[in-house]
Amino acid sequence: MSSISSVSGYGSYSPYSTITAGGTYQSASQGASELAIQEKTKTQVNGLDAGSENLTSAKSVLNIEDGAMDGITDYLQSIRELSVKAKNGILSDSDRQSIQNQIEQYKQGIEDIAGSTNYNEKNLLDGSNGDFKVATDSNGSVSTVSTYNSTLEALGIADYDVTGDFDIGAIDSALEKVTSSRANVGAQSNGVDYALSYNSHAALELNGYQMDKEEDNSIKAYQKLKTQQALDSYQMILQKKQMEDKEQQSLMLFA
Repeated sequence: MSSISSVSGYGSYSPYSTITAGGTYQSASQGASELAIQEKTKTQVNGLDAGSENLTSAKSVLNIEDGAMDGITDYLQSIRELSVKAKNGILSDSDRQSIQNQIEQYKQGIEDIAGSTNYNEKNLLDGSNGDFKVATDSNGSVSTVSTYNSTLEALGIADYDVTGDFDIGAIDSALEKVTSSRANVGAQSNGVDYALSYNSHAALELNGYQMDKEEDNSIKAYQKLKTQQALDSYQMILQKKQMEDKEQQSLMLFA
């Protein structure tokens, strides 16, 4: 007698395996094309999840950069304020030297921020690293996170001194450089936020699609199982009837 799976055309696998796996296909025998789609969907979701982790790290870098440059901006604003005071012709040389001493402290503060701002042991504001490329999904999409050089030398104020002739425009130029860098950080941060939102939405849609497919697979497997059980029961009845007929025939022969 043929096996029930071959009689009903369900293949060599048991619907139990699909049901117990929650509708997830475990082998190609359950459906080669369906398994391929399932694995592709899983790969896409995993890639989006990994990309979101990368983007979260990128967001942290950008937040650190912006916070550090905010501190540099405060120092530059303070230096500019002191520079305006130093333009007062009534001040004595010792007064200007006192102002310069305060400016030197602010300059050191800028240099400390530029030298110590880092993420995962990578410096972000001293010019020692280039841009970082961040994979956002498994399809090769990338997001860029820039690093900057906010040292005194790069800002053009390493030798800034108000005790002699000086150009306050040097501080304005430094402020413009930092402001421009912060604007770029803001733009990249918005891009990261958009990518994170897209990944979250796409992963949610793919997971929803996969859950629908698994539910559909479970329903189909359950229907196959019930059909298989009905056929098994019918074959058992047929076998019992055949055995009873044979017994009846045997009795008639010996009667």
